[in-house]
Amino acid sequence: MSFLDHLEELRWHLVRAFASIFVFAVLAFIFKEFVFDEVILAPSKPDFFTNRFLCELADKLSMPALCINQVPLTLQNINMSGQFTTHIWVSFIAGFVAAFPYIFWEFWSFIKPALYPEELKYSRGAIFFSSALFMVGVLFAYYIICPLSVQFLGNYQVSTQVENIVNLGSYISTITSIVLAGGIIFELPIVIFFLARVGLVSSGFLKTYRRHAIVVALLLAAIITPPDIVSQILVCLPLILLYEAGIIIAKQIEKGREKEFSE
Repeated sequence: MSFLDHLEELRWHLVRAFASIFVFAVLAFIFKEFVFDEVILAPSKPDFFTNRFLCELADKLSMPALCINQVPLTLQNINMSGQFTTHIWVSFIAGFVAAFPYIFWEFWSFIKPALYPEELKYSRGAIFFSSALFMVGVLFAYYIICPLSVQFLGNYQVSTQVENIVNLGSYISTITSIVLAGGIIFELPIVIFFLARVGLVSSGFLKTYRRHAIVVALLLAAIITPPDIVSQILVCLPLILLYEAGIIIAKQIEKGREKEFSE
C-alpha cells in the first residue's frame, strides 16, 4: 500500500473508533441518572462500597479515622450552562471508557498487517490483556483512589471559618482525571511488552533504571492524587509492581528470542 492508502485506512479505523465512543456517549447521555447518581457521585456518598467497608473496618479496629465520607459533599453549579456541558463531557468520557476494548481493537487491526508471523505469535491476546488492564486500572482508581481523594480534598480546611462548597465541574474533573489516569497507567506492561519486542528496552535496561522508575512513580502518584501520603502510596505501589511485571515480560521475550537464535 502507498502512504496515502495507509492514511486512508487509518482514517476509517479512526472513524469507527470515534463512532463507537459516540454510540456509548449517547447511551450515557440518555441514562444520566444512573451515570451521575450511581457512578460519578457515588464515591462521595456514605453508602459507597469503599466508604462502608472502611467504616466497618474502623469499628472493628476502633480506629474512627478510617471511616470516611460520612457527610455527603455539598455540590453547586455556578454557570448557566454548567450542568448541561458537564453532562455532555461526562457522557463522552463514559463512552471512551466503555468503548476502549473496541478502540484498541481498531488500532490493533491497523497495526496487525505490518507484523511478521513471529511477532503475531507473541502478541496474541493483546486486545484482551490491554482491555483487562485498562479496566482494572479504572476500577482501582474508582474504588480506592477516588473515595480517598474526595475525603481529603472535600474536607480539607485552611480555617474553620471557610466552608467547603465544591463546584460541580471541579468535582467531575477530579473524579474523571483520576479514573482515566488509573486506566492509562495500568497499560504499562503492554507498553513494555511492545518496546521489548522491537528491541528498544531490555530487562537489563529496566533493572538498571529501576531506581529512576521508582522516582517517576512517586512523581506520577503525587500528580494524579491528592497531597496526602496514603493516596500517593496506594498509587505508587501498583506502579512499581507493574514495572516489575514489565521486567519479567521483557525477560521472557529475551528468552524466546535466544531460543529462536539457538534453533
